Amino acid sequence: MMRGCSLEQDLKLLINNSKYSDIEIICEDEKKLYGCRAILAARSEVFDRLLYNGMKESYDKQISFPKINSIGIEVILEYIYTGFIKEESLTKDNMIEIFYAADYFQLSDLKDFVVKTFKNTLKKNSAKNYSPELLSKFAEKMPLTENNAFLDLLVEAVATIPLNTIEFGRLSIKGLQYLLSCTYEKEKLFATIEYEVFRYSAILAAKQVSNDAYETLIERLPTLEQIEQVENSVQIDNKDRLIINHQEITKELEPLIKFIDLIRIKGVILTDFIEPLEIISARIISDVYRQKVRLNKSDSNEIRGKYDNCIWDESQCGSKLIIEDDRKVVYAPNDLISYQNVRAKMLIENSGIFEWDIIVEKVCTNAWVGVCSSENFNYEFFAGDQPTGWVLGSGGNIYNSGKWIRYCPSFGDGTRITVHLDLNKRICSFTVNGKKYREVSEWNNLPSKLYPVVSFNHPARLRIQPHLKKYLM
Repeated sequence: MMRGCSLEQDLKLLINNSKYSDIEIICEDEKKLYGCRAILAARSEVFDRLLYNGMKESYDKQISFPKINSIGIEVILEYIYTGFIKEESLTKDNMIEIFYAADYFQLSDLKDFVVKTFKNTLKKNSAKNYSPELLSKFAEKMPLTENNAFLDLLVEAVATIPLNTIEFGRLSIKGLQYLLSCTYEKEKLFATIEYEVFRYSAILAAKQVSNDAYETLIERLPTLEQIEQVENSVQIDNKDRLIINHQEITKELEPLIKFIDLIRIKGVILTDFIEPLEIISARIISDVYRQKVRLNKSDSNEIRGKYDNCIWDESQCGSKLIIEDDRKVVYAPNDLISYQNVRAKMLIENSGIFEWDIIVEKVCTNAWVGVCSSENFNYEFFAGDQPTGWVLGSGGNIYNSGKWIRYCPSFGDGTRITVHLDLNKRICSFTVNGKKYREVSEWNNLPSKLYPVVSFNHPARLRIQPHLKKYLM
């Protein structure tokens, strides 16, 4: 392309071009890049102060940024010269570095672009959720501050993943500290029972000490599911393997333990599994027992924050659906003719009976309510036609894998549906406007991990909320 035809292309020729540059930029990784003082100063007040301050830097041919690597500076140069960067330029490997650089150079639009791109990445690639790695990098690079949109987004993304599903090594000690401190004693979404928070933290701390300490803690701290499986049968003998370097583990665990609410952990687990490890001081353990007695109950809620997670998940949603009202309501725009789906944040797994309500504020030709699995589920196509979607429609039929059966009378606007999911028996049933219908025995293929889901088109509008019964008991 000839010069003069495109301002964007002409300015791109100047990026990192030694011929047209009058300043050398030395990066954290010692790589040398080139820039034009006037352009840098015109586009960034930080560069203006550095390059035209009348001090030594105003005359030097070099300027150094010992905390920003060349990946970040290269993107900053492209943005400064052209005014934008492509979304595909941001990856899990460079996103934090670019956000840090944009924050350093006070480029607020670029920071907003990084946050928007991360949101889109979560929505498009839900199976590849890199938020634990990104939170860890963020924690190493940037201070913990309030009103940071990117940090809030990362914390929420990681908080809604059960910690026991995050492989050790994906989330650093500092990243976990960020997560726990940002959710401690706060009404934020959180998916992990507090015992599992302690277990993950202790094992991660042990991993920093030695492989032997890591393997010992894995053995001595069973998962909550393993504890529940044996509590009425064979007791776990978890004292055979001694923890030789427990003091080193205590030191690694120290920045985390103050953000773990031990009062939420069942007393029997504290006495049988945690206290014998000797990785928490006797004073802290004693204080926990004392507070439990003072509260006049042996155990409080086992999970921090908003533990029901009864909100719609914007990252697991059909491309045209609209979520509002603090993520309690979802509806379809006028041009949505085909069916799309959205699932809730609430992961239902292991054992127990789970219930929630869906209010059909506005019905469509057929609005569908039920459960789905995360495996091979497509949010752009009708849930009932998929093998991993099990739904009841407003026409009164139940649907799965393209097969339907009559279940109940049809229902319309204002209907309240309660979904009853019994994972002990892997069975589902529904209550419609106060009348409970039979268990759906035909759905004999329910997996052990499920999410609430709805499937609909225009003009449907559906609200999710915890089942009111749990507040009335």
